Amino acid sequence: MSWVVAERTAAWVGNRTPVPEHYHPAELQAQFDEVTARAEELVAASTGLRSPTGPARARVTDRAGWVRANTASFRRLVGPHLDRLDPASRLGAVGRAGRLPERAASSLAAAGRVATGAQMGVILGWMSTRVLGQYDVLLTEEAVDDQDLVYFVGPNVVALERRYGFEPEEFRLWLALHEVTHRCQFTAIPWMRAHFVSLVDQGLGSLDPDPSRFAEALRRVTEEIRAGRNPLRDAGALGLVATEEQLEVVRRIQALMSLLEGHGDVTMDRAGAAAIPSAARFSRVLRERRQQARGAARLLRQLIGLEAKLRQYEEGERFIAEVEASGGPELLARAWQGPEWLPTLAEIRDPQSWIRRVGTLPALSV
Repeated sequence: MSWVVAERTAAWVGNRTPVPEHYHPAELQAQFDEVTARAEELVAASTGLRSPTGPARARVTDRAGWVRANTASFRRLVGPHLDRLDPASRLGAVGRAGRLPERAASSLAAAGRVATGAQMGVILGWMSTRVLGQYDVLLTEEAVDDQDLVYFVGPNVVALERRYGFEPEEFRLWLALHEVTHRCQFTAIPWMRAHFVSLVDQGLGSLDPDPSRFAEALRRVTEEIRAGRNPLRDAGALGLVATEEQLEVVRRIQALMSLLEGHGDVTMDRAGAAAIPSAARFSRVLRERRQQARGAARLLRQLIGLEAKLRQYEEGERFIAEVEASGGPELLARAWQGPEWLPTLAEIRDPQSWIRRVGTLPALSV
């Protein structure tokens, strides 16, 4: 895949949404520096999670900067897998094997990489107009200045504040609470990041680029539609070409993200209850905003699995509410003790089954 094409296409798509008037990045950076530090203290007091890697660092960026940060992260983690799965790579191998003139195969391969880069760019560009904040979890082992950052997409934040009349200082603190919670999840829980990366590696590493998989995918789509189900509902396009073993890894990732996103939302509201009088309104507006996509935008969300991600917030919040109703935060804290304590996707949707399972296991110290 051509990452350069992906970035350029994404920048073009993102720039089609205008930057708000009177947008001042330097002032916004100064305020997010302040509210991020405050959010870190509130999250630590609410959850007991405190990152051992030092204070959280905020970075206000524009849409193109968010795209660059994400393509860099994707290349670190999934780049080798995407290159292997790229149909263009197979065309190159066909040419080298002599089954197609090498020059023709090379030209087709190059065109294929441009096409896949453009497709990735469209997705990233569209997302860059929607995302407000993000913690960059895809770190490497080296200390690099552009890692372990809490990103805020300044134009989108300001546009949303003006559209709904949000009080900026309250809203920015509220956003920072959610993203700082994610940073604590991946840095204060010692095994979490390595476990997440291993799941992604398992899922992508086992995918087979064999074209016959697409015939199987078509059969699955037909069966799901005949049964009255949306074939993209749970895992997007990836779920159509994955084997049952691969789908199991996808379900484990979905369960983990449901837990983390739900925990992030609950913590955001709980930690900011006293400091953010408008928190309930912010939560209601963003929940409605998540459900507003229609037509082509809705299809794109389904294809890339974002529709499933949006359900993760709701399912995760319901799971946490039921667990804490049964045993308080102490029972929920068992999920942070190790990968074997994490809920499955079935348990996320049936919290009592997780409560019964962990209730029979001896408690461990984190």
